[in-house]
Amino acid sequence: MKVVDTTNLESAYKQWLDIQPLDETDRHRLSQRFTIDFNFNSNHIEGNTLTYGQTEILLLFGKVMGVADLKDFIDMKASNVGLKMMEVEALVQDKPLTQTFIRQLHHTLLREDYEVYRKLPGGEYTSYTVHAGVYKTRPNSVISRTGERFEYASPEETPALMTDLVDWYNEEERKGAMHPVELAALFHYRYIRIHPFEDGNGRIARLLVNYILARHHYPMIVVRSRKKTEYLDALSAADKEVGALPSKGAKATLIQIRHFLSYFTDLVTQEIMSNVRFVTEKDKQNWWYDGEMIRLRSENVSQLLYAVMLNPAVTIPQLSAKCGLSERMVKNYLKQFMDKNYLQRGEDGKFHVFIAPSAL
Repeated sequence: MKVVDTTNLESAYKQWLDIQPLDETDRHRLSQRFTIDFNFNSNHIEGNTLTYGQTEILLLFGKVMGVADLKDFIDMKASNVGLKMMEVEALVQDKPLTQTFIRQLHHTLLREDYEVYRKLPGGEYTSYTVHAGVYKTRPNSVISRTGERFEYASPEETPALMTDLVDWYNEEERKGAMHPVELAALFHYRYIRIHPFEDGNGRIARLLVNYILARHHYPMIVVRSRKKTEYLDALSAADKEVGALPSKGAKATLIQIRHFLSYFTDLVTQEIMSNVRFVTEKDKQNWWYDGEMIRLRSENVSQLLYAVMLNPAVTIPQLSAKCGLSERMVKNYLKQFMDKNYLQRGEDGKFHVFIAPSAL
């Protein structure tokens, strides 16, 4: 018996299979788009301040643009290394998931141990060490929206619970009875309830979800930071069904996490359809930005973006002549695009376009 309705998911996946194999251009553009979208959103959810544009310039061109904390730039680069590391590991079909790989992935994201300093209510400061690639050595918890403290697995419980989680996953994958989306959702939930590391657990969970999907030939997905509330609400709804005891969370069932599973199934469906539309709906007025299709109002406006994309040093008079728009209209459109972060003008006066055309 299915826990949630997968009709839309199966329809989306069939449409995805129907357009295979992708030509090299589409495959490359989808891969490039996913790289930016995944890294930007997964880190933004956790508080990274880089903009979508800064993320693209950093990861595609290796350049730093604008102002942000140095740590945010370094974390974003490390995130991309972790993503590529996960993608390579997922391709090795005869190799099971291991705790060693999970810890290596964590070490890649955090890079090294570091100290966290916190001010206590009395005014004094305390500190603790966050360990890269090592399971937690101190308890961790989160404050819920209702103000209650929600505890994760203790440091003493964590090694055994992680052993159980990885063994369970490998056995379920071997049996092949569980739908890949169910398997990914349940793994994600159980992992989050363990919260095995002192930091970086959300980023690791979202990488491992895509590891599971990729191993089962599903497109990888992005949890969008603009929809963070939906993501957290779905996890919270499952928590209420499962209960607060970490050991029960680490052994939760599909029935117990049905609210999160329903959210996750819809998410995978939406992401697959986004990929299908990106490949099939090639119209010069269709552009994409962070997983959303933007339909431009006229061919002239679309031509304006193409002109800027092809010649970053183009001038306002040149754009006016090329697109058949007054200079005032050109300036207005450019301002609108910059306000929405679709493009940015560097200190050298050159434009950087971050919204992607569906048709080249």
